[in-house]
Amino acid sequence: MKIENTKAQMRKGVLEYCILSVLKDEDAYVAEILGTLKDAKLLVVEGTIYPLLTRLKNAGLLNYRWEESTSGPPRKYYGLTETGKLFLNELNTTWSELQNAVNIVTSQKTTTK
Repeated sequence: MKIENTKAQMRKGVLEYCILSVLKDEDAYVAEILGTLKDAKLLVVEGTIYPLLTRLKNAGLLNYRWEESTSGPPRKYYGLTETGKLFLNELNTTWSELQNAVNIVTSQKTTTK
């Protein structure tokens, strides 16, 4: 088993949560979202993020608007809908519970039976 595959699967599992979290305070366009994820050492490529943003939009969690740019073509800004904000609140609770459970399991001393 290759560790890189497992690490990639772990990152994929939290990517939706991270994207929604990036958008919790203000709308952002893809380059800003990718930059925030990159700064956090969560490397994601555009080919991964666009389908995910579309899926989140189709689920009613995100909306978008076009805004003119002074340095190129118009930009599509994504933001949370009210449903998205509620969904993110639920994910925050779930993440906290999961984090606590994983910490308990991974910090337990191994016992022999």
